[in-house]
Amino acid sequence: MEYVTLNNGVKMPILGYGVYQIEKEICESCVLNALEVGYRSIDTAQAYLNETAVGQAIAKSSVPREKIFLTTKIWISNAGYKKAKQSIERSLADLQTDYLDLLLIHQPLNDYYGTYQAMGEFYHQGKIRAIGVSNFYGDRFIDLAEFTDVPPAINQVELHPFYQQNELRKIMENYNTVAEAWSPLAEGKNNLFTHDVLTTIGAKYQKTAAQVTLRYLTQLGVVVIPKTVHKERMIENLTIFDFKLNDEEMAEIAQLDTHQPLFMDHYDPSTVQHLTELGKIETMDN
Repeated sequence: MEYVTLNNGVKMPILGYGVYQIEKEICESCVLNALEVGYRSIDTAQAYLNETAVGQAIAKSSVPREKIFLTTKIWISNAGYKKAKQSIERSLADLQTDYLDLLLIHQPLNDYYGTYQAMGEFYHQGKIRAIGVSNFYGDRFIDLAEFTDVPPAINQVELHPFYQQNELRKIMENYNTVAEAWSPLAEGKNNLFTHDVLTTIGAKYQKTAAQVTLRYLTQLGVVVIPKTVHKERMIENLTIFDFKLNDEEMAEIAQLDTHQPLFMDHYDPSTVQHLTELGKIETMDN
């Protein structure tokens, strides 16, 4: 496993296991499988409704808690200083842990300033090892980062070969903030798994297009959290550190960037309206 060092000195695995859209009925077994095959970073969120399953898996696993890098996120409905503090305590209880390795604001909506203030208190108390944001574009990222004593350690955003977020990553470098990619494999969109460029490069190393993609992103210093419910795919996604792409191959994949999101555009008012409606729904694991 390779690691990134966050801007507060905390080390984080550059490849983790994401549990977005994994139903809680199977999430526990999936996380147990992920830990068994070698993952040491698990990414969940209040809005995924599977924090309890993740906590149960970690409690049952033979991997000690201190060896696991655990991330969750505060949902829009829990924004604001008071509600955020309550939701953090609930997440800690659901995850059966007395600390988090990383806590993120899930969306740049509602009172995220109050949310970040609450997160900062838990951070200074030692209950959270690092704090950051998710889905923050450059303008809101700068605004938040400039008015806090704890610059975001992570910004988790849509990031894959077809949307590489070069401008945002340059902005984040000014704060030593690490980019983390949700949906690093673009959910297979644009024929990623059979893409000519990726499969041709992969053939040279006896790797799949997915493995080439994950290796490309990690060589850029981007943290990746691919999701799968299949154990063999977990192993495949983890097996990316036994080869290295050369400069020519990196440049070739860089050319795949369309500079447009495939999933959601936070500058689009319809996207913001949709997220706002979702954010009015109380979302915590039960």
